[in-house]
Amino acid sequence: MAAKPRQLKPELEHDYSRSPELGYERPEEVGIIRCLSHGFPTPLARWHYHDEYELHLITTTSGKAFVGDWIGQFQPGHLVLTGPRLPHNWVSMDLPEGGVPERDLVIQFPHAPIEESSRHVPELRAVLPLLERAKHGIEFFDLFPQALDYWHGIKAAQGLARFGIFCEFLGALAECNDYRLLSNAQIQSIDNDDQLDQINAILSRITDNMGETLSAADLARELGMNESRFSRFFRRATGNTFTDFVNHVRVNRACQLLMESDRQITNIGYEVGFNNIANFNRRFLDIKGMTPREYRRQVANRFGLKH
Repeated sequence: MAAKPRQLKPELEHDYSRSPELGYERPEEVGIIRCLSHGFPTPLARWHYHDEYELHLITTTSGKAFVGDWIGQFQPGHLVLTGPRLPHNWVSMDLPEGGVPERDLVIQFPHAPIEESSRHVPELRAVLPLLERAKHGIEFFDLFPQALDYWHGIKAAQGLARFGIFCEFLGALAECNDYRLLSNAQIQSIDNDDQLDQINAILSRITDNMGETLSAADLARELGMNESRFSRFFRRATGNTFTDFVNHVRVNRACQLLMESDRQITNIGYEVGFNNIANFNRRFLDIKGMTPREYRRQVANRFGLKH
């Protein structure tokens, strides 16, 4: 019998698979905010994505977290907000015999109702930057007691009371300054629509033509700027120098190829724009804290197949 092909891509979670037997609340009973708690191991813990935001609080065990192209450690108190369609999984590495009855406290909610409501309820606009950041996955620090109280408060409430506690929780997360983004690079702040168009055009050039040699001087000329002004503009928009940003984009694309293909690491390095493999390995190590080979080895754990 031929071996089944190895799964490389995340599974899309459909609403029909969210059975109450697995801990899900019925949407007709709770509205747009859905609470979920589950232990480990569980069929819910897998490399997957879905259309909702997911606020994920770990209460027991420690192990490896996988969010987009980010790999890191988690332990009790780990709090992460993932955006729509951002793949993720948490794999416990210190599981006691028989597993644990509770490991994860989760809140899922959709984007459209909040965005639409913010057009009419100005107070909701304060959370939109938070939701934008969630596209990359956000890890919050030192919020475990508050997050635990909020989750239990939302779980116990219904109707308007539930929505009120949820909004208070979102507000606390929006005001939190002790966080980090986990996956990919981000545009940070743009002064106006013209500048947004300019930076988006630059980012498209970088991401669509990774094998092309791009210099800050060439792009500055195209935008009618001197190189010094372009460098200040680019750093304000992305939080990085041009060279650092290009390296981040190339490494992030390499992460995707390492995760979703079995292609040789050397070929991946050349494809994403590095002109020699030593430089690729060095930049990858600087940005991801591990070599491409070690990254690919650890990526295999995102499916949790050991448990």
